[in-house]
Amino acid sequence: MRIRLDIAYDGTNFRGWAKQPGLRTVQGTLETALERIVGSDVHFVVAGRTDAGVHAAGQVAHVDLDESQWARIESRHGRTSDDPAGSIAHRMRGVLGAYPDVTVHRSSLAPEGFDARFSAVWRRYRYRLADDLAGFDPARRLDTTSIRGLLDTQAMDAAARSLIGLHDFAAYCKARDDATTIRTLLDYRWTRDADGVLVAEVKADAFCHSMVRALVGACTAVGAQRLDVADLVVLRDALQRTSEFKVLAARGLTLTEVGYPADELLSARAEQTRARRDAE
Repeated sequence: MRIRLDIAYDGTNFRGWAKQPGLRTVQGTLETALERIVGSDVHFVVAGRTDAGVHAAGQVAHVDLDESQWARIESRHGRTSDDPAGSIAHRMRGVLGAYPDVTVHRSSLAPEGFDARFSAVWRRYRYRLADDLAGFDPARRLDTTSIRGLLDTQAMDAAARSLIGLHDFAAYCKARDDATTIRTLLDYRWTRDADGVLVAEVKADAFCHSMVRALVGACTAVGAQRLDVADLVVLRDALQRTSEFKVLAARGLTLTEVGYPADELLSARAEQTRARRDAE
């Protein structure tokens, strides 16, 4: 029985999503919570593995439950729930306790062919950046990066939009063996919110390691007039990591949404993605 889980977390005190021995991670915390409910080991597959310190408001994962595990979900203190799959989120929240830094908003039976990772067609991130115009807000210190100086929002937005499209983003990714850096950047833009905080919206079919924070750092260098708008394309096409800009802190980054095709296309999308990854 495949279950879809819609998840949110404050990544401040986690060492990222992926389970690691001896470290507190989002995956490890959630799997332990569900294991207490179903009585045996489970394994989550996630749409996007976030790094240490990165937050999520719209993370998606799936978990496969065997017959005995599903029977424990269906039987709730001897009573059958009207929505066994939907009850999983509520029961996990109970295990996680009051005011946890990770929660499961919703659980549901996954449509046929659904794979949280391989069926996804895009991921969207938001980055919050406060300069001297916005000032420092202590209440947002865990999800907003603060820097000194005044940034040029229009220049940052122009630079961001120049990077949109299908490209090799090796210059904006931390290298990993046998991993492609070719991505389709679907949207990248900068605005200021009502409080003057600079907000980046970044959307792509997928992201390589540290890509969003590198893209943000590059545009910040443009906003601070250390780089020109046109430089970001030149650096991208050089296909090499550079010291021309900094990769900004994880605290400002939040995974906000994961997009999936219509239910009847989920299986085909997953097969297509797997085939591409195998080829790469």
